[in-house]
Amino acid sequence: MQSGTYLPSDNPKVPAAEFPFYHSLPVQMRFTDIDMLGHLNNNVYLSFMDLAKVSYFSDVLPEGMDWKSLRAVVVHISCDFYSPSYFNESLEVWTTVTSVSEHSFKMEQRIVNSSTGQTKCIGYTVMAGFDPATAKSIKIDRHWVECVEKFEGRKL
Repeated sequence: MQSGTYLPSDNPKVPAAEFPFYHSLPVQMRFTDIDMLGHLNNNVYLSFMDLAKVSYFSDVLPEGMDWKSLRAVVVHISCDFYSPSYFNESLEVWTTVTSVSEHSFKMEQRIVNSSTGQTKCIGYTVMAGFDPATAKSIKIDRHWVECVEKFEGRKL
């Protein structure tokens, strides 16, 4: 879902975004997502980011995402946490592709409080081209790259 504008964080520890974000997805927190300290459990942030990746790919590709012929897999993911999230907080995930190489691409995702703009965490993902039939690395589909470049408004 395209929406609004990602606002820079007021937390000086949060690095400035290198690229603009044009895609966001509101996410719904469930009671079972909360840990014993009353915070959103760390693994839930990654689940939210996965939902946002699906939404991003579905929105960026004009034909939508064909999940039966998925040609990329996650090969690295990391997350830096800046502020805890609490039950009933309005959260959304902002997603962008930061770079593309011949066989992989990098994404950045930021989970923010949609009311205050406070950045909760930043996730970094590397996805590599993959052919499930041969279980081998493949090049990233050029059609996909062209669609992402059009959506992001920049050359990757």
